[in-house]
Amino acid sequence: MTRIDFYSNAEPKLQVACRLVAKIIQQGLRVFVYAPDENTARAFDKLLWTYQAIGFVAHCMARDALASETPVVIACEDVEVAHHQVMINLHADSPPSFSRFERLVELVGAGDDDRQLARSRFRFYRDRGYEINHYDLSKAGV
Repeated sequence: MTRIDFYSNAEPKLQVACRLVAKIIQQGLRVFVYAPDENTARAFDKLLWTYQAIGFVAHCMARDALASETPVVIACEDVEVAHHQVMINLHADSPPSFSRFERLVELVGAGDDDRQLARSRFRFYRDRGYEINHYDLSKAGV
């Protein structure tokens, strides 16, 4: 069953997602980043190119020919990917295919609207019996 990790006070959200992606791939795992729209997907793609001054986070968009060989894949639609290790959800809703993954990462900003949406996702997962962990980033860094 998918393990679900909520990270609250994840601000700025895309930068926190970059840090988490870098940590996850250092563990030899692969990541699927689920964005809410094309603009967010492209912004995250661009941010990963410039995230580390020294080093590189190998990534591509899901429709890229190299997606099956790339450790980080980004999409704004539900697509089949070559791995099912970690999904990072940047969307306001629960991803339709999250249960195919070993781990789902939910990032929650500090704003009230984002918290309300996250509470709804939390209840959705809890009511279905998923293991849920919570990490408050205001108390400990990523």
